Amino acid sequence: MIKETEDIRHQDTICVNESELKHNWYQNLKYLIVGIIFGIVFVKAEVISWFRIQEMFRLQSFHMYGVIGTAILTGMISVWLIKKFNIKTIHGEPIKIAPKKFNKGQIYGGLIFGFGWAITGACPGPLFAQIGTGALAVIVTLASAILGTWVYGYFREKLPH
Repeated sequence: MIKETEDIRHQDTICVNESELKHNWYQNLKYLIVGIIFGIVFVKAEVISWFRIQEMFRLQSFHMYGVIGTAILTGMISVWLIKKFNIKTIHGEPIKIAPKKFNKGQIYGGLIFGFGWAITGACPGPLFAQIGTGALAVIVTLASAILGTWVYGYFREKLPH
């Protein structure tokens, strides 16, 4: 039984689609460029705006719900297409989508995540874009996110899964 639990936890912590191919460091520059463009899009779409995030949690504006809903719809269609047409990576490697089982810890985690998002006005995705725009107070949120991740990792074996 312990072995089965270890295997399940192991699957949650590894990237099942990790490439076996080795690339030169400069080939990763494309990810930096895409990240910079993504950050600019976040800024221009006001996705990183503390005021927009507060409007969302106060139910005063549809803006963020539209952005999040569009992302969910795009993700759903993308996963469906990947599964239906057995799409492979750009290097021809198969894409594996591991099945996920629901557990009540996801509800608690989602609530904690949502409370943190509402209080700080920052989601982990746009943290770096917020810092890049000069909102240096967000460094406290980034440090808290890193600390929270470390605490979870430290106590993970003692927590119910």
